[in-house]
Amino acid sequence: MIRLSKMTDYAIVLMGYMSRYPIGQISTSRGLSEESKLPLPTVSKILKRLSRSGLLVSHRGNKGGYTLVRKPDEISVAAIISSMEGGLALTECASEVSAVCELEESCPVRGNWKRINDVVFGALSGLTIEEMATPVPQSYQEIDQPTLLTLVER
Repeated sequence: MIRLSKMTDYAIVLMGYMSRYPIGQISTSRGLSEESKLPLPTVSKILKRLSRSGLLVSHRGNKGGYTLVRKPDEISVAAIISSMEGGLALTECASEVSAVCELEESCPVRGNWKRINDVVFGALSGLTIEEMATPVPQSYQEIDQPTLLTLVER
C-alpha cells in the first residue's frame, strides 16, 4: 500500500480549510485547530513547515497567523506533498535522491517505476487544493484499473 504520512494528510486538510476563506484572510493555528479538530501543536508544526516551504505567508503580531501565498486554484496537491515529504517517490529507484540498490544495474523494472511515479505526480500536480476542498460530485466514478493502466502506458 502506498501511503502518505499523517502529517502530510493533515497538511492537505488544513490547506483545504484555508482555501475556503476569502483571499488574504488570516488563519490562526488555534482557529484551524478548533475547526479541523486536530491538536494545536500538530497544526502549528504543519503551518510552520508550509510557511517555510513557501506555500503560506506567516504574519507576526497580535493579529498574526497565516495566509495562502497563492489562490487555492493555483496550489497543487503535489506541491503540498512535496513540501511535507520532500518530494514524491513510490520506490527508492524513482526518487530524486540516489539510493544504493544492489539490483539497480540489472533491474528490469526500474524505468517503469519512474514512469508510474511520473503519472502519479502528474495527477497530483493537476489537482488543486480548491478542488480537494470541494465536495465530490455524485456523478464521480472511481478510476477503473484499465484506465489507470492506459495512463501508465502513455
